[in-house]
Amino acid sequence: MSRSAHPAGPRHADVLPEGHYTAPPADINALDPKVWSRTVTRTPEGAVSVGGIDVTRLAEEFGTPAYFIDEDDFRARAQAWRTAFGEGADVFYAGKAFLSRAIVRWLHEEGLNLDVCSGGELATALSAGMPAERIAFHGNNKSAAEIEKAVSVGVGHIVLDSFQEIVRVAHIAEQLGKRQRVLIRVTVGVEAHTHEFIATAHEDQKFGIALADGQAAEAVRRALKLDGLELVGIHSHIGSQIFDMAGFEVAARRVVSLLAEIRDEHGVELPEIDLGGGLGIAYTSDDDPREPHEIAKALGEIVTRECEAAGLRTPRISVEPGRAIVGPTAFTLYEVGTIKPLDGLRTYVSVDGGMSDNIRTALYDAEYSVSLASRTSDAEPMLVRVVGKHCESGDIVVRDAFLPSDLAPGDLIAVPATGAYCRSMASNYNHALRPPVVAVRDGEARVIVRRETEEDLLRLDVG
Repeated sequence: MSRSAHPAGPRHADVLPEGHYTAPPADINALDPKVWSRTVTRTPEGAVSVGGIDVTRLAEEFGTPAYFIDEDDFRARAQAWRTAFGEGADVFYAGKAFLSRAIVRWLHEEGLNLDVCSGGELATALSAGMPAERIAFHGNNKSAAEIEKAVSVGVGHIVLDSFQEIVRVAHIAEQLGKRQRVLIRVTVGVEAHTHEFIATAHEDQKFGIALADGQAAEAVRRALKLDGLELVGIHSHIGSQIFDMAGFEVAARRVVSLLAEIRDEHGVELPEIDLGGGLGIAYTSDDDPREPHEIAKALGEIVTRECEAAGLRTPRISVEPGRAIVGPTAFTLYEVGTIKPLDGLRTYVSVDGGMSDNIRTALYDAEYSVSLASRTSDAEPMLVRVVGKHCESGDIVVRDAFLPSDLAPGDLIAVPATGAYCRSMASNYNHALRPPVVAVRDGEARVIVRRETEEDLLRLDVG
């Protein structure tokens, strides 16, 4: 295939009107281990390889676009979280990040629990053999059918999100002759340093029951009076893609203060506290996420210190990492279709996917890295914007990055850290077929979620 150079636009971001990068990387062929999964490397021929298989072979077998998940990396990260928190705490994988039956089986085998937030996620978990008692059910507007299913199968916890839900869950549990274990989700007024749409602990948003005006305390009063409920703890989640532990410290302090108020008013010390998830991962080399053992140590110290100050027994801590486990374990592989240089601005590189397989850039202005995957190159780097094939000017995969100036149609490029919220938020916009998810391990690759087909689309169209 021809590797003729294209007019590349600017090489440095000092002429760039917007963007993340300030200069090309020192080695455009390098794969930063911060953003790539553990078994990713380059073959002697220069192609990116994962689990011992190079991407040119993967593309030939599975096509593009496709998500490739490093199973060893996923299992290692799950183990790291389980080990960091130990037997005295619970780790619930947040299924909304990405869920499939294979993922459920891996979680079960590695000793993690599972957090679901819809009937579909619950069905997936149960069909793959996750014990119901190791499942927590979240959501700000659970339907009566979803609640009835969760209670009837015996989920370990339901997280109550409103006054109406307190009554709804209690009523359904009583009808089924059960007493359902529940937590109350509170909003603690913490402004997490994250995108507005994924900050979830300030008062002006749809999740939880506000702590500041006494509503949370009233929710506790009501829950304790209902025979169908066994209130076991308080839940707090302050947002997503967070690196600073200060917000968790403030949240823990306020939740423990509520636990003390509950003890003083009701003579009850609730045995559990769930601090949610939201820990960030590295999407670019500038991101600096914390390791699970650091997070476990910090959260444990915060809760213990606050409980000692309040004269409370330290409750059992739960956390809900989703992105932090699955996010770094996968990358999306695309084929380059067209290349359009804009003199003095950047070069537009169009790929065979886009916002239908990764909506996060358009939705959250998320930043990603990208690398030429099918080969290496000694060509001068050019500033690019990687875009998709959809009918939207906002169909951007990677806003600003550097790729070799000899990039050509037919080349494969890979975007790392796409394991979380890419396949789970994928759509059929423009009737695009959602890509497959392929697990790779020890030189073998297998589809765990197959590619959609035109027959799948037409099967639902009954008109």
